[in-house]
Amino acid sequence: MENQNQPSHNLINLSAKKYLGVTLLNGFITVVEVAGGIMSGSLSLLSDAAHNLGDTISIMLSYFAWKIVGKEKDVRRTYGYKRAEIIAAFVNASALMAISLFLVFEAVKRFRNPETINSSLMIGVAIFGLIANFISMKLLEKESHGNMNVRSSYLHLLGDTISSVGVLFGGIAIRIWGVFWIDPLVTLLIAVYIIRESWGIVKNSVGILMQSSADLDYGIMQRDIEAIPKVKNIHHVHTWMANEDTVYFEAHIDMDDCPLSQTCAVLDKIEDLLKKRYGISHATIQFETGRCSEKDFFKK
Repeated sequence: MENQNQPSHNLINLSAKKYLGVTLLNGFITVVEVAGGIMSGSLSLLSDAAHNLGDTISIMLSYFAWKIVGKEKDVRRTYGYKRAEIIAAFVNASALMAISLFLVFEAVKRFRNPETINSSLMIGVAIFGLIANFISMKLLEKESHGNMNVRSSYLHLLGDTISSVGVLFGGIAIRIWGVFWIDPLVTLLIAVYIIRESWGIVKNSVGILMQSSADLDYGIMQRDIEAIPKVKNIHHVHTWMANEDTVYFEAHIDMDDCPLSQTCAVLDKIEDLLKKRYGISHATIQFETGRCSEKDFFKK
């Protein structure tokens, strides 16, 4: 049986040293970019520094959530602590969207009042940020496939890497052509990209926290279960998710009148079907014979 108390397989092998290394590296990037942004007058460098500061905090949240997920179930939290990583993912992505909206506002202000920028310093700091952000991103890339919490941190770092590229090209354009409006333009493009990437995580994490139904083919599921001998109808179905990997299921099963021992055999078939075909982690089934007057698959 699956151990519901343990983190998902993508996090089991996640090294604490990776999170520590990424956190320290991002903190250092932030300090360098703040200094570089102030000295060069570049809004895009300062915005990237704010972004990196947010990322540093977000990555720390992700790490603490990962640690909490591994805690054993207890009498107060019988479902365990898996939602901790979903909460962290929601906070991370929401914070990133808020920062990006602020950057949009600042970029619009800078469009109206362009400022002279030290392009040489801007380019040098951007190159440093690009290299450091790329290293951080690669450290979490493997574990980002299949876990919302780690993916939110990875997206932070991906956004930082892309923004560093934008800042670098912006600095080059300012150096060659003296077009200072390119600085807020780069800031605006980075912010829009980050908002777009973060929205999916916010939407999915809210769905899980609101106990929305799992994305399954319920029509085929109903036919599969009602095709099992002695099963007459399945109704009052509920599904919800603890995290991306753990789906819970409960339902009423209307059956032919039969001994209790026979319902156990039917239960084994249903649980096996739900686990193998639909990835259901835990199922709670209530057997009955002509008890419910309403037989809707989802109870209204």
